[in-house]
Amino acid sequence: MKISKILIAQPGVASANPHYANLIKKYGVKIDFRPFFSMIPLTLREFRTQKVNIPDYTAIVFTSKGTIDAFFQLCAEQRIKIPDSQKYFCTSESLSYYLQKHIIYRKRKIFFGDGTFASVVRLAKADKHKNEKILIASPDHIYPEWIQMFKEANLKFAPAVVAKFVDNDLKDLKMEDYQIVAFYNALDIMSLKNNFPDYRQKDTRFIAFGAGIRKAMTEAGLNYAIGGPTPEFPSLANAIEQLIVNPDFRQANLPEEKKKAEPAKKATAKPAAKTVAEKKPAVKKAPAKKAAPVKKAAPAKKAAAAKSTTKKPAAKKAGK
Repeated sequence: MKISKILIAQPGVASANPHYANLIKKYGVKIDFRPFFSMIPLTLREFRTQKVNIPDYTAIVFTSKGTIDAFFQLCAEQRIKIPDSQKYFCTSESLSYYLQKHIIYRKRKIFFGDGTFASVVRLAKADKHKNEKILIASPDHIYPEWIQMFKEANLKFAPAVVAKFVDNDLKDLKMEDYQIVAFYNALDIMSLKNNFPDYRQKDTRFIAFGAGIRKAMTEAGLNYAIGGPTPEFPSLANAIEQLIVNPDFRQANLPEEKKKAEPAKKATAKPAAKTVAEKKPAVKKAPAKKAAPVKKAAPAKKAAAAKSTTKKPAAKKAGK
C-alpha cells in the first residue's frame, strides 16, 4: 500500500507546521486537517440549571480555550464583573496567554502548569492559595479523576459546565480516500460513528494519540497501528512518518501496559487509607456500646450476691 493521503482529526493547516510541511515535501503526501467535533458555550438557561453563582468563587481553573471563551461569554450575559483580585489557574502557559483576549494579563494573578491537570492541583494547594474558593470551568465531558484530585488535595472547589461538545457534519468527507487517519480525542470516535454508522476500517491505518482515544478505539472495535505519545513516537509527525515509510508497521510496546500499572497502585492505596479511618472510630464506639449493658446488669447481680453472702455467715455466727 502506498500512502498518499493523510487525515488529522483536528483544526489546522499542514503548511503552517514545519513538521508536516517537511513530510509533504519529503514524501509527496497530502495532509488534510478536519475537526470531528466542536465545543460551543452553554446557553444562559442551560448554565443556570446548575445553580452556580460565579461571584462566589475567587479562583477559576481553565483547561481549554473553548472553556475560557464560554466562561467569559456567560459572565457577559449575566453582567458579572470579574474583580481584579480574581485568580486564574491554567493547565499550560500557552493557555494562560490566551486569557489576554478577555482580561488584562497580570502574572501575579495567573498561574499555569506543565500541561497536565495534576500540575494545576499542585499549584492550587500551595499555602498562598489554600483559602481560595475554586471553580473548575469545564466542558460537559469532565473527567472524574479531576474531581478526585481536588478532593484528595482538600481544596474548596466546585465544577461548573460552561460548554458542550457537538459533532461536526462530516458527510462530505470520504473516509475511504485516506490511508492514514490520526485521532486525538475519544469524541472523535463518537463523531465518526454518528456521521458514518456503517463505517468499516478495512486497511486504513489509525494513529491514536492519548489514553482516552486509545480506550475509545478499543471499545469501538477499531485497531490502531501506533498509540502515543511514547519515547519511540513522541509526536504525531514521527508516527505518521513511520507509517509512510512502512505502512505495515504495528507498534510492539503499546502505552496501555504502563497505564494499567498506575491505577493498580492507586487502587490498593485508597482502600488501605479508608480501612484505617474506619477502624479508629470503631474502636472508640465499641467499648461504649458494650460497657453500657454490662454496667446495668452487673450491679443487680452483685447486690444479690452480696446479700446472700452476708446472710449466711451471720447465721453461722449466731449458731456458735
